Amino acid sequence: MRTGVPRALWVPAVVALALVLLPVAGLVVRTDLTRLPELITAPAALRALDLSLTTAAMSTVLCVLLGVPLAVVLARTRARGVRVLRAVVLLPLVLPPVVGGLALLYLLGRNGFLGYLLDVTAGVRLPFTTAAVVIAQTFVAMPFLVVSLEGALRGGGDAYERVAATLGARPWTVFRRVTLPLLLPALGSGVVLSFARALGEFGATITFAGSLEGVTRTLPLEVYTQSQADVDSAIALSLLLIVVAVLVIAVARPRALEGVHSGGGGRG
Repeated sequence: MRTGVPRALWVPAVVALALVLLPVAGLVVRTDLTRLPELITAPAALRALDLSLTTAAMSTVLCVLLGVPLAVVLARTRARGVRVLRAVVLLPLVLPPVVGGLALLYLLGRNGFLGYLLDVTAGVRLPFTTAAVVIAQTFVAMPFLVVSLEGALRGGGDAYERVAATLGARPWTVFRRVTLPLLLPALGSGVVLSFARALGEFGATITFAGSLEGVTRTLPLEVYTQSQADVDSAIALSLLLIVVAVLVIAVARPRALEGVHSGGGGRG
């Protein structure tokens, strides 16, 4: 017997879909199509797009390098205090991004305790640099990766890892040969989410890195800047950002889920 979707679910589902699609449709209707090619190919727009893609890619790499070990520790450690640690790690998901930007500024700025040490000992000043953009994006995007991976690890259990350990495999070998292959489907999904979140980051970036053209002004910041001077330009750049985000998700998301559909690699 075939199962179907209850009819009662269609109404809220359609409303939810409309809530996502209609604002985008409103942008399309409001767009000045005669100026669209000129606006999205303006030098400032292209510089902002290039900076957004570059910094989002760099922050995604950082998310993987730091987030994978963190997710494994949270999922496999049974020590006391892990719940508190998990809550702290997921804090950027619920904090307003501007609050995260302020926190980074007062940590790594010239008046922050770590920023002061970096300035005095190495002459390094992070705020209002491209590196600050990457740090801000990593701060807000990494929890998405950690949530995806920790959920996959907890849902899949640790039976394979325990078997490998009983056969004499060292912890690093178990991680490399067993845990990582099990994580691949969830890792692909988490990478897509992290990149998309970093690409659209605004609040933490403008607070910690500022809005310097060619240095820290990513595409979301360029949209905000243009909204103060040229609404048509802001709308055109908003559509450009939407198209880029949709392309990223459409291209990467199916590949991220291939392991799930094929049944190889574990549950994600």
